[in-house]
Amino acid sequence: MTYFLPIIAVLLSFVLVIVLKPKNKEHFKLLLAFSGAFLLALTVFELFPEVYANADPKTVGLFVMLGILLQIFLEFFSKGAEHGHVHLDSEKSSFPWLLFLSLSVHSFLEGFPIENHSHILYGILVHKVPIAIILSIFLLGSKIPLSKAIFFIVLFSLMTPFGSYVAANFEWVTTFFTAINALVIGVFLHISTVILFESSEGHKFNLRKLIVIILGITIAYLL
Repeated sequence: MTYFLPIIAVLLSFVLVIVLKPKNKEHFKLLLAFSGAFLLALTVFELFPEVYANADPKTVGLFVMLGILLQIFLEFFSKGAEHGHVHLDSEKSSFPWLLFLSLSVHSFLEGFPIENHSHILYGILVHKVPIAIILSIFLLGSKIPLSKAIFFIVLFSLMTPFGSYVAANFEWVTTFFTAINALVIGVFLHISTVILFESSEGHKFNLRKLIVIILGITIAYLL
C-alpha cells in the first residue's frame, strides 16, 4: 500500500478533473489549508523528534535549512505548483519539463520518510490530492496534448513510491537516513507554511479556514 496509494491518489485526482471538469482552483483552498496544517503537524509530531534524537542538533538544523533552500530553488522552476500555484504559460503545447523535473525531485524526496513513518503517508496523500487536482486543471486547460498530460501525471504519480523503494532497498540510504529526513523536513516545512500563509487571504480572518487548520492539526496529533 505504501507504493500504490500515492499512485492511486494522483491518478484518481486526474480522472476526477476529467469527469467533473472543475475550472476554478479557488474551490480547493480549504482542502489545501487542511493539507498544509496536517502535513506540518505530522512533520512536527513524527519526524522532528526522531531526527533530533539520532544526530547532532546543529547538523540536523543545517540539513533542515538546506531542505528549505532546496524547495525554494525547486520553486523557481515549478512556479509554486507544490503548494497549489501553476503560473506557467498555458498556451504552450510542449511538454513542461522544468515543471515535471522540479515536482519529481520534490515527490521523490517525499517518499523517503514513509519507509519508517507510516503516518507520514497519510500526510503526503492529503497533500498530493489537491496539488494533483490543481495540476490536472492546468494540464487539461492548456494547449498540451492529452497524451502528454497523461504521461506527465503517470510519471509524477510514480515519483513518491520510487523514493520509498530507494529508501527501503539501498544501503547508502541507511547511512544518511537522518540527514535525508532532516532535508525532507525542511521541504515539508516550507511547503506547509507557504500553504498556510497563502490561505489567510491577506491576513483576513476566515473562520472556515481556521477550523480546517485546527482539524488538520488535531487529526495529526491523534494518529
